Amino acid sequence: MSVLVEHQSRRTFLRLGGVMMTLPFLESFAGTLPRGGRVAPKRMVFLGGGFGFTKDSFYPKAAGRFAEIGLTEGLSPLKRHLDDITMVSNMTNLGATNPHGGSGSYLTGANVAGTPGKRFHNSISCDQVAAEHLCQNNRYSSLVLSAKEPDGLQNAGHGAGLSLSWDEEGKSIPGYNKPLELYHEIFASTTQSKEKLNEILKKKQSVLDLLKADTLSMKRRLSKNDTDKLEEYYTGIRQVELGLERQAKWVSVPKMKAPFEMPDEGLIGEEAIHLMYDMMIIALQTGMTNVVTYRQPVCSLLSGMGVSLKAHSLSHYGFSQPRIDASRERDQKCMTLLAHFIDRLKEVRDVDGRRLYDNCIVSYGSNLRSGHELRNVPALLTGGGADDIKHGSHIVLPKKDTPLANYWLTLMQQAGVPIESFSHSTGIIKELVGHA
Repeated sequence: MSVLVEHQSRRTFLRLGGVMMTLPFLESFAGTLPRGGRVAPKRMVFLGGGFGFTKDSFYPKAAGRFAEIGLTEGLSPLKRHLDDITMVSNMTNLGATNPHGGSGSYLTGANVAGTPGKRFHNSISCDQVAAEHLCQNNRYSSLVLSAKEPDGLQNAGHGAGLSLSWDEEGKSIPGYNKPLELYHEIFASTTQSKEKLNEILKKKQSVLDLLKADTLSMKRRLSKNDTDKLEEYYTGIRQVELGLERQAKWVSVPKMKAPFEMPDEGLIGEEAIHLMYDMMIIALQTGMTNVVTYRQPVCSLLSGMGVSLKAHSLSHYGFSQPRIDASRERDQKCMTLLAHFIDRLKEVRDVDGRRLYDNCIVSYGSNLRSGHELRNVPALLTGGGADDIKHGSHIVLPKKDTPLANYWLTLMQQAGVPIESFSHSTGIIKELVGHA
């Protein structure tokens, strides 16, 4: 990275740090708040990496309060949040059958290769189930963030999909891949008036109408396979239409002006994650959305740390001490970034006067435990938005391979989502709810 880019990035973070501690909750953007009320909505954040963490230095060896058992080397950057984090062990994503399948089924629990007659078939992800109930009146139904890895998703441990999010038809939802893309999306543009935005929306709608008319005219001549593909295409168009409808409703409500300068186009790795986290905080605090999902970069994070190995190669860290050391360093870097995110959540104030942290449920994890191990996946939890969950402990569930879907069900219920089951769930995790 050039000296200029590095200087600009550091300056951006310094300016943003000051903004985040002083920026008030803007009720004009909080579509979910009842009139005359000062009740803050629940927020959910789903963070996912690839290839898990180093087995011997990241995971606690015993259950108990962190204040008593201590933090492992990998978790040590979270020390200042010792009483505000929870780790749950003995959970497995029962739908994940391929260690090279990446994070495609992390939030869905689907066996993507297990549907007869289909090479790949996913289901809706829990973040989108939550968003359907928590984001009905927000500008965005949810914010989906991702990252384009220079070395490919497979090398990063992410596998199929454009993000961690999948719609009700099991189609991958595109994410904003760069901080610059998210910056342009959530902040006001000085070059586009309300009339111009309306014109753009009308043009997009007319293009979709033409596409549907063209495809309908050929439907009678298609084979069954082609008809199925066309139905999938219609589903995609419908998703775009729904997005346009939501944009049309919000076109009269101005976006906030950016409180810091535009990030560099080439920002990657640690700095990209850092800035994505900070903009997520702004989006949540100003009520743009109540659900955020972020599939984080892995390969570019490693390269920024000076590690020449690809993430997939590093996951085979048992071959040499230098690889083990690099893997452990990666773990600490990820937790340092997570600690920063928790810092930000605690610094800003919500509409009810409490910290934004107090109204958020934040999950951080991966579809793999360590290397290519599918069982007992990592699950870190923070945020005060789950009233029945008391943080500060490592919880070891009595039943091995407890469905990961039980975890998602528990978190969604804690956020007030009215569902009784999700994916392959068998019930909520009682050890997590009300755990002392």
